[in-house]
Amino acid sequence: MNPTLWRRLLAEFIGTAMLVTAVVGSGVMATRLTDDIGLQLLENSVATAFALGALILTFGPVSGAHFNPVVSAADWFLGRRTGTGLPGRDLAGYVAAQVAGAIGGSVLANLMFKLPAVDFATKDRTGSDLWLGEIVATAGLLLLIFALTRSGRAAVAPAAVGAYIGAAYWFTSSTSFANPAVTIGRAFSDTFAGIAPGSVPGFVAAQLAGLVIGAGLLLALYPSVGSAAGDVLVPHPDDESRQLRNHGGTTR
Repeated sequence: MNPTLWRRLLAEFIGTAMLVTAVVGSGVMATRLTDDIGLQLLENSVATAFALGALILTFGPVSGAHFNPVVSAADWFLGRRTGTGLPGRDLAGYVAAQVAGAIGGSVLANLMFKLPAVDFATKDRTGSDLWLGEIVATAGLLLLIFALTRSGRAAVAPAAVGAYIGAAYWFTSSTSFANPAVTIGRAFSDTFAGIAPGSVPGFVAAQLAGLVIGAGLLLALYPSVGSAAGDVLVPHPDDESRQLRNHGGTTR
């Protein structure tokens, strides 16, 4: 069974929407439960990490559970020569589904907590220190994902990626957005997890820089990483079939 494109795009839309709902919703809940900012961040990071792992397990078999334009772009770039990973013709669709899902997830979280459906954030997040944090968070995320797939450990990606994002909330100055779609979506909620629209371009630019650095490091550390691009984040039937064809095999 090979998931059709519309099914994969639907999975990316729903998965990204639920991820942003978890990020924004847990941030709102945290601020309502305590006035301690440190405790708020802890609650937000734990909920996000657990939700991300669960969502990868849920949607990975359909779309690969990218939920992130940076991951999709890296998957296409690294696997383009071997014919594995995300086909170039599907990349734009993945990115559009992820961005639309992120916005929808923010709106959903707002509505669940009786807030205006769209309430643009006013929290400025700008500065070279935060941009550097985003570069580190994004490059590190790509290194983790593709190192796992290259070493045949894609099965642990849900737990590992969730753990990394949860930890990166704390060791990066930016609290690790590491995702252009999620960054855009969080601009639609003036809550704990929000980011002012004017701060979005700087974050996205830093994430793209992290993409370039991360891809370069992967090629240096794992020269044949492209051969495993089809397993990002969780291998799905379409990828398995394509890999078998590339090796002269067959699938039932």
